[in-house]
Amino acid sequence: MKPLRTLKYKNGDEQPAIGLGTWKSGKGEVAKAVEIALNNGYRHIDCAATYGNEAEVGEAFEKVFSEGDVKREDVWITSKLWNDSHKKEDVIPALKQTLSDLKLDYLDLYLIHWPVAFEKGVGFPDKDEQYYSLEEVPIIETWEAMVEAKKQGLVKHIGVSNFSTNKLEDLISKTDEKPEALQVELHPYLHQNELLEFCSKHKINVTAYSPLGSGDRSEAMKGEDEPSLLENPIIIKIAKKHGASAGQILINWAVQRGTAVIPKSTNEGRIKENLASSGYQLDQDDLAEIDELDDHFRYVTGEFFVTEGNSYSNIYDD
Repeated sequence: MKPLRTLKYKNGDEQPAIGLGTWKSGKGEVAKAVEIALNNGYRHIDCAATYGNEAEVGEAFEKVFSEGDVKREDVWITSKLWNDSHKKEDVIPALKQTLSDLKLDYLDLYLIHWPVAFEKGVGFPDKDEQYYSLEEVPIIETWEAMVEAKKQGLVKHIGVSNFSTNKLEDLISKTDEKPEALQVELHPYLHQNELLEFCSKHKINVTAYSPLGSGDRSEAMKGEDEPSLLENPIIIKIAKKHGASAGQILINWAVQRGTAVIPKSTNEGRIKENLASSGYQLDQDDLAEIDELDDHFRYVTGEFFVTEGNSYSNIYDD
């Protein structure tokens, strides 16, 4: 297998371009998936408190690292701050809970999961009063606590997730410690070229989530007649040309754009197949055809945060 591509950080740290996502990986299967991944060459695992499975992921980390073949310092581990812990006094306690669950001393990357704030202890609001507006709990307040977490050595790098160019610009204008990373939805139906250009200009590394179309999302999160990336005729044609799977083409496309990518799977064969995506190289004809697929379609719209009574009228405001 070819050496894995990486995204470099200012201090020289390198984030492997292909990681294992753990969103939607259920209890009883996620630990095994992480163990399979680490023992088959993955060196990047993406987690989040709200996924509800960090304790089980931590069991996998403890088992694999104790066996000695894979060292903690060789694995890039990301997690994310949930929306109920945006107040400055809640950020570091939430991070310490994640570290405890994952059985780690530090994270390689910690992200503000969404530019949305809830009351403490709210997993997901069922009434408008459980939201804080961004005037009540501004992003800069949360960010300054993230910076403090980095100073304390609890995390090596800090960033944000699901932020638009406008929100990134606003945050950068208020801090000397700008985000080092951004995680957003990216795939051939949603190229986000302007956002990528902005991040390149500001040296913000980008990770693509839902690279395969997130077909296993809950029905409540799906729209009617969603287009399938894995069944797209252009993607299938390119896959046949290279002797690859449709999923491998989608992952490779993300890597060739200079982003990291975190496909989720709990299937051993698929986990191995996804990592092997780096063995293919898309040519200019392939890339030109994929360029034509961009229609700004989102699988994860953020509309589940928008209600008549709160201030979140448009999560992706650009």
